[in-house]
Amino acid sequence: MRAIVVGAGPIGMFCGLTLARRGLDVVLVDRDPGPPADGGWQRRGVMQFRHPHFFRHLVRQALLDKVPDVWDALVDAGGLPALFAGMPEEMTGLACRRSTFEQVLWTIAAREPRLTLHTGHADRLVTNGRRVTGAIVDNQHVEADVVISATGRAAKFADDVRAPAEGGACGFSYVSRMYRAREGVDPLGGSQLMSALHPGFLTIVFPQDDRTLSVLVVRASSDADLARLRLNDCFDAAAASIPNLAPWTDPERFEPITDVLAGGGLTNTYRGQLDEEGRVPLSGLFFVGDTVSTTNPAAGRGVSLGLSQANLLMDLLTENGKSHDDVTQRFDLWCTDNIKPWYEDHVYWDMTLLRRFAGEDIDIEGRIAGDVICAAAAVDPSIMSAAGPYMGMLACPSILTTVEERARAVLRTGWRPPYATGPDRDEVAQLIRRAEASAQAPR
Repeated sequence: MRAIVVGAGPIGMFCGLTLARRGLDVVLVDRDPGPPADGGWQRRGVMQFRHPHFFRHLVRQALLDKVPDVWDALVDAGGLPALFAGMPEEMTGLACRRSTFEQVLWTIAAREPRLTLHTGHADRLVTNGRRVTGAIVDNQHVEADVVISATGRAAKFADDVRAPAEGGACGFSYVSRMYRAREGVDPLGGSQLMSALHPGFLTIVFPQDDRTLSVLVVRASSDADLARLRLNDCFDAAAASIPNLAPWTDPERFEPITDVLAGGGLTNTYRGQLDEEGRVPLSGLFFVGDTVSTTNPAAGRGVSLGLSQANLLMDLLTENGKSHDDVTQRFDLWCTDNIKPWYEDHVYWDMTLLRRFAGEDIDIEGRIAGDVICAAAAVDPSIMSAAGPYMGMLACPSILTTVEERARAVLRTGWRPPYATGPDRDEVAQLIRRAEASAQAPR
């Protein structure tokens, strides 16, 4: 059997390697030629490539299940296995730059005998009736029995055969900047994320490989003042005043190795495999990763959900006796039950957090968002029976309904999720204005 995988990001690479190792001849198509020998890989068209990532335990689980040598290579390349205190080994994640993660995948893929990496553009599908027979790649017909679209959230390959997506803009944007520890400085003293909620914005510090770290500031997309954080001087001034960021952006200890990077156009979306009538549109065509669902990246769910999908799809495709139509139906049903709830959870979480950023109180009598329920566990530890599996993505968001009333009782006492110490949104905006004025002053 022959397969074409369109898109060589983490999800496409995983699919290509797995299928090749299970005996298929695979052509993996991507516009990017891969990492150059001299470094400086830009990964054009992939906005999130230079932004921070944390790879949850679901990523490790999928890799160990299908391509265990990739996990070993990631650790050898400097990726930091990350396990929160008290958690079992199977909850181990990975602190690592996305560029390192993808470079390891590309290096291993280049050595895979039945996998061909093709630099180019997949123009359109080729079909015979309602069956896929391949794709036109750079004006040439590449024959295949299976075509997998792992093109990401913005690509349009085979976009017209499915029902439209649900969702849209999540309402948040962010900026990040990458740093390297100076000689003699401990990069982070561990591999754990450090996040903090502030009045009107969110900050996260990401440990990474090769003595690097990234810091992230998440804001409402409509906040024009905080949008100025994309300027280096403004970002530096703000970071120095925020306790969660200041130690990790101190120029005496950490050297910035990028300018400030802006991230926008963030979405919460969901799209199944079927057409508007609920039918399999084309036999042998499958969508996976961001082509199925996107979520606000601040919660770090994207690659985890994508690889969870891909892991199951690989098993379904290589089961004996299963028709492609049956695989599509089963895969779509699984995604409806196991991926769509995370999309729906993020839609509500983001909507309510934006209201809080705007100064509104939590609606105690309405549905309580997941982040608030989890925060309430600090007051009522019994809430952790559901909040822990939810935060660890061991159970779908519906588990929170079992403790929602306990969180509501906590909120009725007047308690609210606490904010981290440091400046609020208006004070950061004032720091930004001062930094801009100083940069523009005559010298």
